[in-house]
Amino acid sequence: MLTGILNETEDQRVAIVPEGAAKLAAMGLTVAIEKGAGVSASFPDEMYAAHARILDRDELLRESDILISIHPPTADDLSKVKKGTLLISMFQPFADPDVVQRLSQYGVSAFSMDMIPRTTLAQSMDVLSSMASIAGYQAVLEAARYLPRYFPMMITAAGSLKPAKVLVLGAGVAGLQAIATARRLGAMVEAFDTRSAAKEEVLSLGARFIEVEGAREDKGAGGYAIEQSEDFLKRQREEVKSRAEKSDIIITTAQVRGRKAPTLVTRDTVENMRPGSVVVDLAASTGGNCELTQDNAVIVHKGVTIVGNSNLATLLPQDASFLFNNNVLNFMKLFIKEGQLVLDKQNEIISQSLIIEAS
Repeated sequence: MLTGILNETEDQRVAIVPEGAAKLAAMGLTVAIEKGAGVSASFPDEMYAAHARILDRDELLRESDILISIHPPTADDLSKVKKGTLLISMFQPFADPDVVQRLSQYGVSAFSMDMIPRTTLAQSMDVLSSMASIAGYQAVLEAARYLPRYFPMMITAAGSLKPAKVLVLGAGVAGLQAIATARRLGAMVEAFDTRSAAKEEVLSLGARFIEVEGAREDKGAGGYAIEQSEDFLKRQREEVKSRAEKSDIIITTAQVRGRKAPTLVTRDTVENMRPGSVVVDLAASTGGNCELTQDNAVIVHKGVTIVGNSNLATLLPQDASFLFNNNVLNFMKLFIKEGQLVLDKQNEIISQSLIIEAS
């Protein structure tokens, strides 16, 4: 079976790194990669040559039995693939409910990596957590880039500088990594999450946990926030506002799967922040946790810089590619046996991530 790796046209990552191509070959698969697919992630074609054919895009699409990519193939791409081709990508059916209907036109099967259950058993395949961890780290670096002052306390002959104050909203994978990174840089950190279970993790990283009573919880939500009552959201926004006025940086990560992100930082809150403060909104693609966020844009509102970016993992393409690669390889071990496709639909991981099967 020919397994093809597509060039990502939307960012700098690549779905499979050279080491991963070697592992796919060891699984009994024939491997091909689109010319130049790994270059932006610092993996030139020659690093793949020992284990993969280097093909142009059209040839790769026509010949592949399995196609792997981070971003889904376009309609033009899909028109060139063989019937029965298996696609492995991030189709995001919660955000794009029509994706299965569109795929049905092409006679393909598709696994959506973002649909893999976020359980202990599937942890090594969890692309969302891998990319969120990188995004949380990079969010702090982006904030540091725009903040007009130091993160740590500095005592100099010219005077003493106070440490930066960071407020993290949402203590999932991205939020916890943001907390850890900000603490390493010497900032004072506070964090909020609706899940009481997050408190212990936040405290273990040396941050202060902010509690607002009355939050609804759902342990089966897979790390996502769940919708809260309007009364709770009002009290939450009031608490955020009081903390924000004293913060130099706010990093927001709260998302509700399949719905608009909750508004946690209002216009009024931003306008009460100190000039020079920074908001980094990782929920920008689903409407943003900050009322003023613009997706894929950096704006300044009354002296406060607001960074809207839900795809910060692309700014660290080599490590992001390596982790995505590992997630895909661990997933493929479930259904590639001696170079052949063997789907066990009784397997929860396979059944939940297989969004369409060719008839």
